[in-house]
Amino acid sequence: MKELVEIIAKSLVDNPDEVEVTEKQSGKALVLELKVAPSDMGKVIGKQGRIAKAIRSVVKAAASKDELKVIVDIL
Repeated sequence: MKELVEIIAKSLVDNPDEVEVTEKQSGKALVLELKVAPSDMGKVIGKQGRIAKAIRSVVKAAASKDELKVIVDIL
């Protein structure tokens, strides 16, 4: 899942070198924390959070195959 979020984020931003994804286990859920450059934050979130919501939907669909609960946090 970490690689999926990383690939999606790097394709959206101007500074792909500054994309950082960390995994944390929180109970039964896997938490993925996405960090990008401050100038790229708007590109990852999108208008009214649409891109962020789309990223979460794709990750949730991929995780459902493994029956995991994945939470994507954008820091």
